[in-house]
Amino acid sequence: MSELEFYKTIEQPARAEYKDRGSKFIAFAYPVETADGFKKHLLRVKKEHSKAAHHCFAYRIGTDGNSFRVSDDGEPSGTAGKPILGQIDSKGVTNLTVIVVRYFGGSLLGVPGLINAYKTVTSLVLQVTPIVPKQIEVKYHVHFDYTQMNEIMMVMKQCNCTILTQELQLFCNVTVGIPKSRVTETLYRLKELQNVETKKLD
Repeated sequence: MSELEFYKTIEQPARAEYKDRGSKFIAFAYPVETADGFKKHLLRVKKEHSKAAHHCFAYRIGTDGNSFRVSDDGEPSGTAGKPILGQIDSKGVTNLTVIVVRYFGGSLLGVPGLINAYKTVTSLVLQVTPIVPKQIEVKYHVHFDYTQMNEIMMVMKQCNCTILTQELQLFCNVTVGIPKSRVTETLYRLKELQNVETKKLD
């Protein structure tokens, strides 16, 4: 199992709490694949916890690890978003966000106390949700005649592809995720079926 063919992520949302000197920190972990998906979770958490003093977060998206964002949301710079992201990265996971809401308890925790609280609650939430390996997939658009449906689906199944979207009419259009390690094999088998068009998507 090559590292480059798989990435680690979470499939289920999770929640964990941590208290320090009256302040309550609640961490929510969600699987996300796009920045828009993340925004929906953030809006929902802000709505459900509108009385919280801070809504800090970090996310990392994509298998190249280049897409990430952190926010301290009013906490001293570097005390919330970075420690959250640090925990995500120490687990080597991607395509997820951790949002931490803080209810202020009256006592100031200071910079080390805040870093510790955000780090601890993120570590806790990542311990309660299973981390799973997922194969890295390359997206393709496949266009074919309806009569070829069974043969196409057989190839998809045997090559462990994921059907992402499908429009099935007289001519069918399917978006599939092909495992990175099996792209050549899958495309070769589809080409053998005649009149099947494949196009790589960005």
